[in-house]
Amino acid sequence: MPASRALRIGSIILFTGFLLQARAAAAPSYTPIDPVMADRTIVLTGKSLTVDQVIAIARYGARVQLSAEAKQRTADAYGLLMEAATENVPVYWFNRGDGPDRHVVIFSGDPDSPQNKALLAKKQLDALRRGAVQGYGPEISDEELVRAIMAIRVNTMTYEAASPQLTQMLQDLLNKRVTPVVQSRGTVGEGDLATMGNIGATMVGSGDAYYRGVRMSAAQALERAGLKPLQPGAADDGALTSTNAYAAAQAALLVNDARLTLEWADLIYAMDLLGMNSTVTPLAAPVQANRPFKWLNFDAHRVLNILKGSYLFDRDPLRIIQDPESLRASPQRQGSAWEAWGRLRDDLQLQMNSSDHNPAVLVGASPTDSWEMSTPAMMQYYVKGGPHSHGQHGYVLSTANWDPYPLANSVEALTIALANMDVAVAQRIDRFTNTFFTVVSPADVLGRTPADPPMQAFTPYLRADLWQQIADSMNPISPNGDAIVAGVEDLQGHTRLKLARARSAVETTMQLLGLDLLNASYWMDLRKRQDATRSFGTAPATALTALRKAVPWDSADRPAGPLGEAAYAFMREHPAAEFYPAETPPQAPSL
Repeated sequence: MPASRALRIGSIILFTGFLLQARAAAAPSYTPIDPVMADRTIVLTGKSLTVDQVIAIARYGARVQLSAEAKQRTADAYGLLMEAATENVPVYWFNRGDGPDRHVVIFSGDPDSPQNKALLAKKQLDALRRGAVQGYGPEISDEELVRAIMAIRVNTMTYEAASPQLTQMLQDLLNKRVTPVVQSRGTVGEGDLATMGNIGATMVGSGDAYYRGVRMSAAQALERAGLKPLQPGAADDGALTSTNAYAAAQAALLVNDARLTLEWADLIYAMDLLGMNSTVTPLAAPVQANRPFKWLNFDAHRVLNILKGSYLFDRDPLRIIQDPESLRASPQRQGSAWEAWGRLRDDLQLQMNSSDHNPAVLVGASPTDSWEMSTPAMMQYYVKGGPHSHGQHGYVLSTANWDPYPLANSVEALTIALANMDVAVAQRIDRFTNTFFTVVSPADVLGRTPADPPMQAFTPYLRADLWQQIADSMNPISPNGDAIVAGVEDLQGHTRLKLARARSAVETTMQLLGLDLLNASYWMDLRKRQDATRSFGTAPATALTALRKAVPWDSADRPAGPLGEAAYAFMREHPAAEFYPAETPPQAPSL
């Protein structure tokens, strides 16, 4: 064999090995879902999808089905799109190009003519196949996030002109549990094109996918699921990919997990008050009525109810008249975090139940609907109606609905509110080291200096470390205007970065609260040893009993490993609502 050929073969082998190693490195450990709700079907209307339903689909494998109304709405939009082209109405990303090619004529006349149909079928298939190489790693390692993306897009796509086969395929991927391999990076937050491109590639059998948690080629996954590759047409690439479903999916997981975190924050704050032997006057209803901020009053009322029946409502001559501000003002900080959470919940509800696509296909819209619709500028996009649309008229108009605001602002507002809450959490942990506030020390109660370090012995180091991480997360992502795609797309929302920061803040908050729980529970036990007749109220007492099974008072019985991790694991396994009746947070006006 010639040396040059051997060298080339060797280079190919080395390069192939490099690619395989790079691919393996790019594929992180994968976390499949636990499909405990696989026998449940959620009907999607395009108007009423909730965060709880997204969680059921994404995290627990619930199936999806479009309502008859939603099916008809997307069918009508598809018909109007086809009719628009037949009437030679210029339509962005269909019979005209996209981005810098927005004025380029792609085809003229009826899209169902043999020539145009063949052109569009090839164009759309090529576009979806290219989706397999879009984006940049690391890959999304949680199946639930990819399923959340698809669930939200199924719901919002009922407003878009998607072909019937595209709409059905997206449902089939969810219901058969074919989960595309999706890259985590490649979106600037103004339409998650690369993310959705990865999903589109799986539909046509390109790239890789997971079938019931096992990785294989997308073609194999479809075959295992009994699905044939999608045969796209019309404007399916745009109908699928022009969306912020990646951002909305992360936000749905964020809203769910932030609520669980805030519920624990309220219960642990109540336990802190019990451990401190605190005064409860700041929580009193008349005090709250003096400053009637809805969410602050809600939080104070919740904590007051958690404490009902506890010894804090008995008179105690050793109780100081006023706690440190971090304990007194926690309802203000936690109530404000709840308020930010509520705003994000409401903005997300709108985002998940409306169109964020360009262009907007407006079936039934008329020139008489508003004054501007009858002007020549608008009338050039008016579709009179014909066979494709079953006689229905309407407009196909360019939009900026893929711009992710106000959702993006609400995400950052929650991150900032959590940091302002967490500084109080961090400070109130530290206040327990000062007998000016506790009045007694552990040695005073136990009658000796404890030979065994208390559970919070190493808390100052952990508290400082976690708090610094949270404090850094509250810096907003700088607004960016980078004139990409020939200057056409000159704004970037960067929702991926904002949501990653917010979700990290929620996770670290939960870890910080784990330290707070250890501290509060330790002092609750001390208060009980100080006076065995003291009552803690139902919820805190039940939570303390459950915690002691996971993290016993006696060090000899405690689990190996960091106690903070044990507390965190306990909180994850036992939602706070397990210990006290959940109160419904204030609701937004009906959509």
